[in-house]
Amino acid sequence: MTDTAFTFQTLNPDTILDALFEQGIRVDSGLTPLNSFENRVYQFQDEDRRRYVVKFYRPQRWNAEQLAEEHQFAHELEIDEIPLAAPLRFANRSVLTHQGYYFAVFPSLGGRQYEADNLDQMEWVGRYLGRIHQTGRRSRFQHRPDIGVKEYLLEPRQLFEQSALVPAALKDDFLKTTDALIDEVMGQWHSRFTMLRLHGDCHPGNILWRDGPLFVDLDDARNGPAVQDLWMLLNGDKAEQRMQLETIIEAYEEFCPFNPEELALIEPLRAMRLVYYLAWIIRRWDDPAFPRNFPWLTGEDYWRRQTATFAEQINVLREPPLQLTPMY
Repeated sequence: MTDTAFTFQTLNPDTILDALFEQGIRVDSGLTPLNSFENRVYQFQDEDRRRYVVKFYRPQRWNAEQLAEEHQFAHELEIDEIPLAAPLRFANRSVLTHQGYYFAVFPSLGGRQYEADNLDQMEWVGRYLGRIHQTGRRSRFQHRPDIGVKEYLLEPRQLFEQSALVPAALKDDFLKTTDALIDEVMGQWHSRFTMLRLHGDCHPGNILWRDGPLFVDLDDARNGPAVQDLWMLLNGDKAEQRMQLETIIEAYEEFCPFNPEELALIEPLRAMRLVYYLAWIIRRWDDPAFPRNFPWLTGEDYWRRQTATFAEQINVLREPPLQLTPMY
């Protein structure tokens, strides 16, 4: 696959329409782009007025086996009556190909925005996450990676050092702070948890609400600790986060046990996400969509703020981890 394809410059409307036509779908509307930087995702309507979403996966990210594992997990969850958008099968295949691209077609399922500060909705989500992990524990991904410090910290650190996007005058300070953050995480990271298949990116934007939660986008599904799918739902100050965590875990444990030792991984996982997210933007900089949507990355003020953010996270990591209220 060429670099041009990596940036989706060879993906045009005719290519998309031809790919769908090969699967027996005749598009009878325009292709409405949906918000996605990593992949290219479009909503459309066919000649029978049925609504679909088609996702063209970014080349060179996941291979066919890794995509098949994501889809298999989605189909298992669907069988277990978890509300989520699972890819459709065509001739018993959900990982489809056209002109070197992998793509998949999904039913278009609408919903309202999940209310991140609504404890009733949070309880529902906690219950369904318990069910998702109940399914996820049955086996592990064999081709998709595990969440760990190598991919989320060490490889991004090498990228930061090599990247010309980090201003030369600020690079030493930024790298020194990054190293301190990595050292703090490495000192706290442990493996005293059961590795299971996860949603992987379970933030409020990947949950819709339609008389209950609807989970979308398993694109970042990986093996990892259960708390990875819980911590991104927390917001507010420590007291608010503790109340939210207790709400989620109480509902979660109706279907799946939760290991309290994983609570110590919340802030390390947050730090890993901060580092990994920044590296993701840098890796995608050759895609014209990234300079257009992240123009501030080239400014010195951004890198000063990013250094300060990393330093602030170091201080958070040095505080006692979030704990549940003891039960007597």
